[in-house]
Amino acid sequence: MKSSIFTTVALVIAIIIVINLLGNEYHLRFDLTEDKQYTLSTATKNILDDLEEPITVKAYFSKNLPPHISKTRQDFQDILIEYASLSDGQIMYEFIDPGDKESIEQDVTQKGIQPVLINVREKDQVKQQKAFLGATIQLGEKSEVIPFIQPGAAMEYGLSTAIKKIAIENKPSIGFIQGHGEPPLGEMIQVSEQLRVLYEPVVVTLSDSTSIPDHLKTLALIRPTDSIPQNHLEQLDSFLLRGGRLLVAINRVQSEMRTLYGIALNTGLEKWLAEKGVDVRENFIVDAKCGSVSMPQQFGAFTLQTNVSFPYVPVIGTFSDHPITSGLESVMLEFASEVKSNGDSSVAFTPLAFSSELSNTIPAPQLLSLEKQWTEGDFPLENIPVAAALERKTGTPYRIVVIGDGDFPVNGPPQQQRRLQPDNVSLLSNAIDWLQDDTGLIELRTKGVVSRPIMELDETTRLILKYANFLLPIALAIGYGIIRAQKNRMVRQKRMNENYEEVE
Repeated sequence: MKSSIFTTVALVIAIIIVINLLGNEYHLRFDLTEDKQYTLSTATKNILDDLEEPITVKAYFSKNLPPHISKTRQDFQDILIEYASLSDGQIMYEFIDPGDKESIEQDVTQKGIQPVLINVREKDQVKQQKAFLGATIQLGEKSEVIPFIQPGAAMEYGLSTAIKKIAIENKPSIGFIQGHGEPPLGEMIQVSEQLRVLYEPVVVTLSDSTSIPDHLKTLALIRPTDSIPQNHLEQLDSFLLRGGRLLVAINRVQSEMRTLYGIALNTGLEKWLAEKGVDVRENFIVDAKCGSVSMPQQFGAFTLQTNVSFPYVPVIGTFSDHPITSGLESVMLEFASEVKSNGDSSVAFTPLAFSSELSNTIPAPQLLSLEKQWTEGDFPLENIPVAAALERKTGTPYRIVVIGDGDFPVNGPPQQQRRLQPDNVSLLSNAIDWLQDDTGLIELRTKGVVSRPIMELDETTRLILKYANFLLPIALAIGYGIIRAQKNRMVRQKRMNENYEEVE
């Protein structure tokens, strides 16, 4: 019996080893990850199919790296093998160790690939080692650099977008309207950087003597703060009538964090949007699922900055099934407003993003207190729409995307720039792709971008779990002791009865 078990186990182990060897030799992989991180997307396959000239990828990886870092090299090599296979030889690659020659290291550094310091354990000592983990992508005279390949990160988006960026001959332009207090492109660095993979962001300044260029198919109007003249709105009407597409990110309400007083903002755009079939309400969305802000607190003679939850900064995690929101998990908004259809039957209104199951709307003006103690009773509403897509089917068709927060894609002025959440940038980029009818990279853009926030529990549930964690192990130990004692007592009783029968 034991021999049979050992034989079965040995056969299973041998089969597993053979499968791994064959998979390593022929690059056969089974992708069991949630978002198919190791399966090339349709977008990547389309990019490779469209290649007309060979592309050379030079991967610069140092040798003798720790196992968890060297796995990155193996993963990158595996993905390059798949790219080469699917491209019918149009992708060529080689791996180079910059440490082999000083001249190679200098050349790599000049290309924009800087070494990083990693911790290496040798003989019970931790030492720092210089390592290169980057790549260059070359197509003729054009090249792109991946300066750092993050261990454990999804590699497909960086590689595919770099290939597409240099493979596109003429990128379509995306116009960003200026002249009404909108943030310049320099204050939207992350958005500009991501859009430049497929498009050329350009500034469009509306005036009485100029018109919107004919070659533009899509315009973006981000956070206007000044009144928009009627003739500028009429130019937008003309743009839509010739089949143009428009993205609007609007602040219907605003607040200065210094005064903490929220008021309505009127630029004329809200009335124009109402004529197109959408109302951006004059209210603040508050949400139990929210971000935090820094607030000074006095501790004796010291003043310390502490972070407090601020429901006026909702974290949006509920999205409709639409290309614009494909793969999105967490978008952070600031002083967002409700976006609702006004019932125009000629316009298809599709809500895109919603507040959580514990949310509410508060009309402006409003005093925004950081010290307010929020309870579940303050959030009686759920799934309030904060973004929508509009499509007019009758007459001249047009598309408009409206987002009830103008600040979500803005990094801010150079001296005060903040880092945006990846999904904030992807929301705007996906919207541009959809407006342009180019949704190929949407699924790839959010691949590997995962947010897994800890689920918030109410006070009663937390209390139950707290005492269960404390009392359950004790109860199990006592129960086990009682069962063990009962079993021993029964064994002793049985032995006593057997001994008694023998004496009889």
